[in-house]
Amino acid sequence: MSVMVARKKVVRKWEKLPGRNTFCCDGRIMMARQKGIFYLTLFLILGTCALFFAFECRYLAVQLSPAIPVFAAVLFLFAMATLLRTSFSDPGVIPRALPDEAAFIEMEIEATNGTVPQGQRPPPRIKNFQINNQIVKLKYCYTCKIFRPPRASHCSICDNCVERFDHHCPWVGNCVGKRNYRYFYLFILSLSLLTIYIFTFNIVYVALKSLKIGFLNTLKETPGTYPSMSLTVLTVLEVLICFFTLWSVVGLTGFHTFLVALNQTTNEDIKGSWTGKNRVQNPYSHGNIVKNCCEVLCGPLPPSVLDRRGILQQEESTAQEGSCPRGPGTQEPPATQGPGQAQEGHSALSPQVPVPSVSDTELPEEKQRTPGELPVPSPDAGRAEH
Repeated sequence: MSVMVARKKVVRKWEKLPGRNTFCCDGRIMMARQKGIFYLTLFLILGTCALFFAFECRYLAVQLSPAIPVFAAVLFLFAMATLLRTSFSDPGVIPRALPDEAAFIEMEIEATNGTVPQGQRPPPRIKNFQINNQIVKLKYCYTCKIFRPPRASHCSICDNCVERFDHHCPWVGNCVGKRNYRYFYLFILSLSLLTIYIFTFNIVYVALKSLKIGFLNTLKETPGTYPSMSLTVLTVLEVLICFFTLWSVVGLTGFHTFLVALNQTTNEDIKGSWTGKNRVQNPYSHGNIVKNCCEVLCGPLPPSVLDRRGILQQEESTAQEGSCPRGPGTQEPPATQGPGQAQEGHSALSPQVPVPSVSDTELPEEKQRTPGELPVPSPDAGRAEH
């Protein structure tokens, strides 16, 4: 007797999602595939802060105030939390159209544009949408087979349409869109403050040491754990990292502060959507800096429409375990069958058309019994007895 065991494998939606994203922790973490620069960001932040906490903070806490390392730790933890929140979250990816939806949209476009003569370029697939008494064009995405919502754009790196697309940032390893822009802004803001903080107190540290033992003696001073490297060399390394980081991060923070005040995205600013020759007014701006900042940074956060951890289907796999010999009259129990196979198995075991009995003379020569041979019971007879 053989036993058939059915095993079900749960397939979640993130395993079948199109695009060029990577998922971790069973779909809870979503990032772009190019994560090398993101690891560099982590290394620079963690390395610089580790050197600062290991050497300068201990001296400054004794000489000036114990609040110096505490405030630095708060800035560091806040910057790391916002960085991870930006990198590991869904930026606002719009699902692609299903085959039925794509076919319906194609029919709708053909009905609107009519039949295009052969050899003639078809008209652009654009819909007009009115926002605050201003016409906004909705463009058709040939990859996702949808009309993109206002302010959405297709990211060529992640190969997804992102709602309120700002830009793709390799430093955080993800797109920046509607669902993670506020965390991205808070990250660069806190990182700017942390960089200025470490840069300032590194200079204060060198100045205090120079006043006590002289600048040249400060350069020669070596910590006990690192006899081959001057302690001030590490401080100079931190100062250099913070100095070059200041120009990029602080400048980037100022640029995005300007965009938040206007309720504008980086993509719109680069394309000149509201500052071009036509001088079209931004329909998303409230005309007030406070209202724009509140909407971008404090407005309600929409949920993800991907449902990454939703169950897509269940794949069934069967395995045969063990067997034992059967006697001539033993009947094999029917195997467990799905709903679609039950009807076929029933028709195979119980034919609707009765089979007439055939005498020995009517059997073929190879099936006729020889004299003295015992008759073999037919399967129908055994089934009738049961």
